[in-house]
Amino acid sequence: MATESGFLPESREPSLPEVHSSVHVSRSPVFWRRLVGFLGPGFLISVGYMDPGNWATDIAGGSRFAYTLLSVIMISNLMAILLQSLSLKLGVATERDLAQLCREAFGPWASFALWIGAEIAIAACDLAEVIGSAIALNLLFHIPLFYGVLITGLDVLLILLLQRWGFRVVEALVITLIGTIIAMFGAQLLFSRPEYGVALHDLIVPSGSILTNPAMLYIAIGMLGATVMPHNLYLHSSIVQSRKYERTTEGKREAIFMANVDSALALTVALFVNAAIVVVAAAVFYRSGHYEVAAIEDAYKLLSPLVGAAGASTLFAIALLASGQNSSITGTLAGQVVMEGFIHIKLAPWLRRLITRSLAIIPTIIVVALTGERGTEKLLLLSQVILSLQLSFAVVPLVIFTGSRKRMGTFVNGPFTQSLAWTVAALIAGFNAWFLVLMLR
Repeated sequence: MATESGFLPESREPSLPEVHSSVHVSRSPVFWRRLVGFLGPGFLISVGYMDPGNWATDIAGGSRFAYTLLSVIMISNLMAILLQSLSLKLGVATERDLAQLCREAFGPWASFALWIGAEIAIAACDLAEVIGSAIALNLLFHIPLFYGVLITGLDVLLILLLQRWGFRVVEALVITLIGTIIAMFGAQLLFSRPEYGVALHDLIVPSGSILTNPAMLYIAIGMLGATVMPHNLYLHSSIVQSRKYERTTEGKREAIFMANVDSALALTVALFVNAAIVVVAAAVFYRSGHYEVAAIEDAYKLLSPLVGAAGASTLFAIALLASGQNSSITGTLAGQVVMEGFIHIKLAPWLRRLITRSLAIIPTIIVVALTGERGTEKLLLLSQVILSLQLSFAVVPLVIFTGSRKRMGTFVNGPFTQSLAWTVAALIAGFNAWFLVLMLR
């Protein structure tokens, strides 16, 4: 129970107590019946891998370099599957989320600094969602960006309503919106008639030109930086505990396996969405000689005329709106996890959402008012840079904790997994550092 100041006493209160162990799972001997109960958290996490912040780099990569950067999407996704697997295993094995463990291991002062960084990352992600949703409203309904930004602030009411109906309802809405995105881009792929053989080859076989071409490397690093979201690592370690599985060694082992299936399926969907954006951009813009398309608005305006299908641009905008709203839901949950885990403060959901949304809306309103559409492009890029800066502060503790037998017990990472995890952590830190060097030149 919170004190008058809002701070919680040091305790073993579960992560997100209002949803902890609230979703029943089947104990049927039939595998798929048991699996259905575990499906959901991975799809909430996958939202961060296909949010509006990813769109600009995917569009730029496809329009400038055709299908070449598809291998970067694949590599990023494989890294994401590993890191999210570690995150969910941490949550199930320790029954703590990553933020709670950071506070217990590093103390209140370091935790406060990590919390500030996590909040900045969530605000940056929220910034991309606000801009993406505002752009979508402008494209679909011709609502000026300024008013579109204000309208996106009202989604706090939707979040509160959903949470009252239960966590399964939140998951169902997210999966429905993901399905909408898949359907929209499935249609785009049919309309754009890409070279599927070339695309599949470039997806699987990386090109050496990625490392030798500075312009290509710049976009590739941007793709990597926009893929693994730091707040997703905190969130996944928490919401995976929402399932009511047996808190025994065998029960946890099955929960980890099922959660990994859920996560891998969801991130495969995210891979399809990101790859589809690159493929459509390559098939439509690169093939027609429009090599400099990077802005979402430009892509929308050019799609229908170049594809020859009247509804292509509308499908694109609907997918963008669905992507933006999905990001809003997961951002709210992640904010709650890091605030309660790092500094033991509980706030009413509406107040917590109002704070983070204000941090995103205020700078967006100022930029839109002063610079218009072109300013939002720079803000989208800035949001990805901020996320890149914060990523290692979540990845490194995650690898440390999952490699600790004291914390993980029998679920500790094996030598190969731990070595691979540290390699991925080093690669992400290196790529993001180089991305920042290129940005500051």
